[in-house]
Amino acid sequence: MVIKETWNLDDLYPGGLQGEAYKAHLNALIEERDELMQKMANFDLESLNESEPFVQLLKEIAHFAAGHLHAATYAQMVGDADMRDETATEMVHYLEMIEQPFQAAYKQFIKKYTSVTDEQWQMLLKDDYLDDIRFVLNEERAAAKRLLSDESEALLAQLSSDGLNGWSSIYDTTSASLTIKVELSDGKHEFSVGQAMNRMYGDPNPENRRKIFVAWEDAFTEAGPIFADILNHLAGYRRTTQKNHGYTHYLDEPLECNRMQKATLEAMWQAVDASKDIFIDFLKRKQQLLGMEQLNWQDVDAPLTFTDTEPVAYNYQEACDFVVEQFGTFGPKLQAFAKHALENRWVEAENRSGKRPGGYCTDLPLVNESRIFMTFTGSASDASTLAHELGHAFHTDVLKDAPYWNRNYAMNVAETASTLAETIVANANLAKADTAKQRLQLLNVKLENATAMFLNIRARFLFESKFYEAREAGFVSESRLNQMMEDAQKEAYGDALDVKHPHFWASKLHFFADDVPFYNFPYTFGYLFSLGLYAEFLKDTDGFEERYIALLKDTGKMTVEDLAKKHLNVDLTQIEFWQQGVELAAEDAKRFIAESEPFINESMD
Repeated sequence: MVIKETWNLDDLYPGGLQGEAYKAHLNALIEERDELMQKMANFDLESLNESEPFVQLLKEIAHFAAGHLHAATYAQMVGDADMRDETATEMVHYLEMIEQPFQAAYKQFIKKYTSVTDEQWQMLLKDDYLDDIRFVLNEERAAAKRLLSDESEALLAQLSSDGLNGWSSIYDTTSASLTIKVELSDGKHEFSVGQAMNRMYGDPNPENRRKIFVAWEDAFTEAGPIFADILNHLAGYRRTTQKNHGYTHYLDEPLECNRMQKATLEAMWQAVDASKDIFIDFLKRKQQLLGMEQLNWQDVDAPLTFTDTEPVAYNYQEACDFVVEQFGTFGPKLQAFAKHALENRWVEAENRSGKRPGGYCTDLPLVNESRIFMTFTGSASDASTLAHELGHAFHTDVLKDAPYWNRNYAMNVAETASTLAETIVANANLAKADTAKQRLQLLNVKLENATAMFLNIRARFLFESKFYEAREAGFVSESRLNQMMEDAQKEAYGDALDVKHPHFWASKLHFFADDVPFYNFPYTFGYLFSLGLYAEFLKDTDGFEERYIALLKDTGKMTVEDLAKKHLNVDLTQIEFWQQGVELAAEDAKRFIAESEPFINESMD
């Protein structure tokens, strides 16, 4: 079957955002919301004699939440596929408006969890349905104790649309409107941000990469004051709400969102910092192979292009077939799922202007499906990205029969399934290399991930920490933000980079996400956690897929420390577990350095 590069959204809402099906769903959501708000307001948990009314109300709340997410996801996807679609932008904001009063009412409702004694609460949770979602209910009971007055929480919910959500939306709109104008070896170009990013990191011509980077940095410098305003206001809004909700440290909320302890985060970064030299050595060797006097920001992910060796490349059909084939080496369920998703056009991969940059996997809970957004350009790296996003979708799929409350796994474990899937394909790419040079090219692609996790994301974390510390004292200027970013890159990359990216903070949309602060460290967590899982798979492949699925099914209802203890029998607060994962990645760097020795002085394109 020929697989198309564009996703199928038609079956979700015939007629699209302006069709009758979508309008009817929105009207039904509003009616459902109003009825639920009344039920939540009237619900008396203290006088409850049996659990059934509580169970029924929770199921109704879950139904509304799933329906709202479904409608909002659809509008976001339409807008991401064409950033010029004003209707989609309006609809995203309209759905935020629909949800605001519900969220305020829901916070008032969960406050009632604190009105009963601990003994009464535990008795209530003996119900089978409630016992299954016990972890989430206990989380919400703890969160309820931090809530402000009903009036204050209602005001915060209303202000969020034009506050936290609004500033994030302004960033999306502003960055999407930037045009990167540059003259390259093949002529003049006017790139969107997404197109420029793909070409800047993927073009084998170093002069093209340099020119795009200069134009890229110029574009973000011109808009720098705007982005500095946005970043400061996002952080200011967030810290104000955090402090009023009892979070004393800027990391308290992101750690809680990721269901992990600070000791776990510290152990992970300790292991990364202790082993970063081998990845810096890899970058220095890459510089030699590229024949460059210095390695600059845009060269870190540059492809290796030996004059007598074609890099591994795919058209979209070939990439899909390859990913499905390699998933079969892990397990039949992962393979069958990926085949189904691709054949049913769950993926938007076409390389065209007007799309937002980046990639993601998102959930459509009313039909138990996912959709994947990316831009496919034909590289081996793109094949790995496709596998990565399909891993996310598989994680969502194995939870489709779980209660809605247990499907909301944290971001750090969300990156586990995706990175494991990506590792399967990256290793398969290596295995199919025809020559030593081609193997080096593919090792380079694989190590791009490791350097991103251990150096790039480490720099992001260092920058964001310094920024939040400085923001406590007041507004942080654009020039200070640039200096903080350069300092963070120097600390993370050591002496590997000559030219850094001072406006990286402005160009990376992760810093401007409104849903969660410190968006970046969960990627490194997921990467290393997945390496641990993959190592277990290699030790004993028989039946591992079922063990893996069992772990994924638990990701929404326990802390990451408990998850690792139950399924891997390891302690995440200790450096030893993380060192094992780093060492697996380090072996690739060591192999690259050893195997590239004969080709150091060979000319390249």
